[in-house]
Amino acid sequence: MGNLKPNATYIYERVGDVVYARESGADPSTRFEVGYNFKDYDSRTTDGRSLHDHMMDSKLWGEIRREAKTNPALQTALDRAIMIYRLSKDKPL
Repeated sequence: MGNLKPNATYIYERVGDVVYARESGADPSTRFEVGYNFKDYDSRTTDGRSLHDHMMDSKLWGEIRREAKTNPALQTALDRAIMIYRLSKDKPL
């Protein structure tokens, strides 16, 4: 991988699961490996859920926090949920 030259134009090709690059106009035999298809990476997180699910949850919580700034009932519910979460994480001595 570190074979890319500044200001050069490259052709990218996929063969099976491997992505290759070669300079534009160069013989195909000069291509070199630059990566793999994204689908082949393990996108599962440590809790077994997909990265996409985590991103969607994060987006949802962001929307909830933004809405709570102008919605007192939602802010109260969010404050209570945060308090319950923090209390559940406290470990007695």
